[in-house]
Amino acid sequence: MSKFIFITVFFFLFLQFQTKARVTIDDYRRADSTIRFNDMVYQIISDVTWSGDSPLLWYRVKTKAGFDYKLVDAIKGSVGSAFNLEKLTGRLNKLSGKKYNPDKLKLSQIKFKTDEKVCTFVLDSIRWECKLLNYQIKKLDKIKKTTSPRYWSSTEGDYDSPPVAAPDSSYVAFVKENNVFVRCLKTSKIHRLSFDGSPGEFYSKRIVWSHDSKKLATFKVRPNEKHYIYFVESSPKDQLQPRLQKREYLKPGDALPILQPALFDVESFSKIEIDCDDCPMQYYLANLKWWPDSKAFTFEFNQRGHQAYKVIEVDAHTGVSRDIINETSKTFIDYSSKLYRYDINDTKEIIWASERDGWNHLYLIDAKTGNVKNQITKGNWVVRGVEYVNEKDRYVIFKGSGRNEGEDPYFIHYYKINLDGTDLVDLTPESYQHEAVFSSDYKYFVDTYSTVVVPPVSVLRKAIDGSVVKILQKADISLLKEAGWKTPEVFVAKGRDDKTDIWGNIYYPTNFDSTKSYPIIEYIYAGPHSSFVQKCFSPYKYYFSGLAELGFIIVQIDGMGTSNRSKAFHDVCYKNIKDAGFPDRIKWIKAAAEKHLFMDTTRVGIFGGSAGGQSSTAALLFHPGFYKVAVSSCGCHDNRMDKIWWNEQWLGYPIGKQYEENSNVCNAGKLQGDLMLILGEMDDNVDPASTMQLADALIKANKEFELVVLPGMNHTLGGDYGERKRRDFFVKNLYHQFPPKERK
Repeated sequence: MSKFIFITVFFFLFLQFQTKARVTIDDYRRADSTIRFNDMVYQIISDVTWSGDSPLLWYRVKTKAGFDYKLVDAIKGSVGSAFNLEKLTGRLNKLSGKKYNPDKLKLSQIKFKTDEKVCTFVLDSIRWECKLLNYQIKKLDKIKKTTSPRYWSSTEGDYDSPPVAAPDSSYVAFVKENNVFVRCLKTSKIHRLSFDGSPGEFYSKRIVWSHDSKKLATFKVRPNEKHYIYFVESSPKDQLQPRLQKREYLKPGDALPILQPALFDVESFSKIEIDCDDCPMQYYLANLKWWPDSKAFTFEFNQRGHQAYKVIEVDAHTGVSRDIINETSKTFIDYSSKLYRYDINDTKEIIWASERDGWNHLYLIDAKTGNVKNQITKGNWVVRGVEYVNEKDRYVIFKGSGRNEGEDPYFIHYYKINLDGTDLVDLTPESYQHEAVFSSDYKYFVDTYSTVVVPPVSVLRKAIDGSVVKILQKADISLLKEAGWKTPEVFVAKGRDDKTDIWGNIYYPTNFDSTKSYPIIEYIYAGPHSSFVQKCFSPYKYYFSGLAELGFIIVQIDGMGTSNRSKAFHDVCYKNIKDAGFPDRIKWIKAAAEKHLFMDTTRVGIFGGSAGGQSSTAALLFHPGFYKVAVSSCGCHDNRMDKIWWNEQWLGYPIGKQYEENSNVCNAGKLQGDLMLILGEMDDNVDPASTMQLADALIKANKEFELVVLPGMNHTLGGDYGERKRRDFFVKNLYHQFPPKERK
């Protein structure tokens, strides 16, 4: 036997021996204790709040002693304590009869009145006022819990609407008995504008007046048949017997309301017929808006199947419609994440986001002609959102990523650019992930930047050029390092095409030993609506940190089919949800294992929830040669069972064979490996029946799996109990050991 072969065999046997090391109760205790890392980062800021239109802002800073509050004057570039916490706490304790600790005082909704040197704040649902010159305080009022207003559905036509006043207060408009009426406020006389409304085809209560108060627009609605999902709440807290519940919930292929734009002339009390042929093909019509000259109004048309999206204008005198913008795609238009429209009324221009050149960018549209005046942003990078439009000076502040060569393409930077596409300025040039909070006049902003490796720094900047006015805080992680926290590793490898960079992170246990062999567990969420790999600093991740301590290497990856890269990168998901970027993920993990010999690609697990629940099960159905163990929580295992907006966007309409091809239920017979399904019985995000139908298909295919049903729980990865089951399942099936009985 050659020396080389002897060494290789010895190393292999050594690794095999190492893998048999037991997962102990100490490992579980260490896993439970990783949450303490959250409390070991200091000098970080939160609750950055600008004080009205003033140049003042306050923020809370976490120190080793507790909380402190800082007040910043952006013009002066000064930073000081917002309060004397000892004096403030003393006054509060005397007046309230409580014993607040000045270092633990958690105030909210702080507002400063600069001229009077007075501030107000909320503590324990009480609003207080404090005069900062002498710290005299008084109780103002008790904060009532706000309840979200009931969402009004356009399909409801069985009750009268609140009146909507005209801009000149001459009339109010309202819907009664499914028709549109106006009442003259001077004479109180009521005029009926429509006569064709009925319970089966009624007028929407969302009435929009023209600016000259002479016309109004709304939608006429043909309602759809409602679809409900049902739940049996097995263990309600207030009674012994189970309770049946239901939720209105549209699924792919369901009928939708059909809306028609409607236009009324209030001067003649008549309806103007509108010429619009697109309406029967709609997914929705929305966003009725009048131009300031009242000569026309616009609305947006989203075609069902999401391959066309329009901005349509209707002439207020003739009712003739025309397309201002007609966005089309051979795959899908990402209306739920990338849609952006801003109207510049004075010049009748529209700032519009589009992926028409293969990357998400901003365009300046001439609304009078529908022509593109110019592309505002361009290049092989993407706009991630618009923060501010300055119409007077004609520039825009926006978020973007992927522009800087050699940098993580997901890092968000803030940019300023003129509307003609000139003078692009990176306001946040540091190669980090940035998060900004702007002043109300957009002259200043607080920028906090970090990476998964580098702790956050917060600075005050000028929004005109990004220059730093003041360094506010630099995070202190000295205690975190002393506690043995292990820095994640950012790793990059080529994707399935051997060209595209795929980015992800590797997470290690605190007692990591490079001479050992570790199973690999991937946390997957591959929803096409965004990207998901951690980019900013966070010392503790609930689903990663504890699991790693049991002797696993955890990875998270953004593969093809997810968003925030090129349109081609994103289009991989079209009618192909089951792909989930797996060819890229597998190639990435293998590349990482080539670099890190301690990563064992013969023992790979995967877990996730919701879309990640679907993908983690799909790993065992479509890639069992690589993935061996999966834990899938609240998964949408058949996209025909899930919410309409998400699934029709990526899998298309009409419903076709692609839904079956991507269904875990239809492919259940392909299962190989060890699978655990976790389900909350009251999940109203993804129909619980989706998981139960998968279980039924697996039983019929005579497949082994575990099913954990959690009474009373909603859309969840399982909470603490689910985390315990997930940990144990991976220990049993990747280490082939029984977890210690003493664990929690």
